[in-house]
Amino acid sequence: MKENNYDNQAFFEKYSQMDRSKKGLEGAGEWQTLKQLLPDFSGKSVLDLGCGYGWHCIYAAEQGAASVIGVDLSEKMLEAAREKTHFSQVEYIQAGIEDITFPENSFDIVISSLALHYVPSFEAVAANVQKFLKSDGEFIFSVEHPIFTAEGKQQWLYAEDGTIRHFPVDNYFYEGKRSAEFLGEEVTKYHKTLTTYVDGLLVNGFQLQRLVEPMPPENMMSIPGMKDEMRRPMMLIISAKNQKEL
Repeated sequence: MKENNYDNQAFFEKYSQMDRSKKGLEGAGEWQTLKQLLPDFSGKSVLDLGCGYGWHCIYAAEQGAASVIGVDLSEKMLEAAREKTHFSQVEYIQAGIEDITFPENSFDIVISSLALHYVPSFEAVAANVQKFLKSDGEFIFSVEHPIFTAEGKQQWLYAEDGTIRHFPVDNYFYEGKRSAEFLGEEVTKYHKTLTTYVDGLLVNGFQLQRLVEPMPPENMMSIPGMKDEMRRPMMLIISAKNQKEL
């Protein structure tokens, strides 16, 4: 069985207290940036890889998507998603992102929010998504930034007086497993370089549309610690279009 911290009761309870869990998309610092990159969902078939609480599935349905499938490995996440979702065109499936299969040309849009850094191979995911997507279909995803994942622990380094010195970046070109500290627990993630994300799309038949490093929005700058997020990128958002020939 794949490692899945989100079905650990103590970890899940901590996660459920985060703003992005309680407030939904408006509680996510990257949402205002991601929202601007999303395509028109009206009448579209949508797949959400690593759907978590289902916030993006719900949003797609609210925007008129004809069908939405959310995929997540966590039973607890999917239970919460089903409780929050009141759209008949939304379906949830428990499966690993890298394991799920669908017929070719099943979807107009594939999205993924902060989930692909839990998957060892991005190129394998990109190859699968390219098959699932229709020609000219769109793949939009956010991940933890390679600068944020490189060293591993994902913690600031502090001076003796308690002030932040800097954020460590090390072993950048050594991709692979990292043990990160998240919500007081050890979580396994997979560091990938920027080249891996971008070239993984290009060699699998995608055309890059946008690449954005989201900054904290002005309305969140008063939250403790948020101004420090301007010191290094934490996330990366990429939008690409499937260019396969029919």
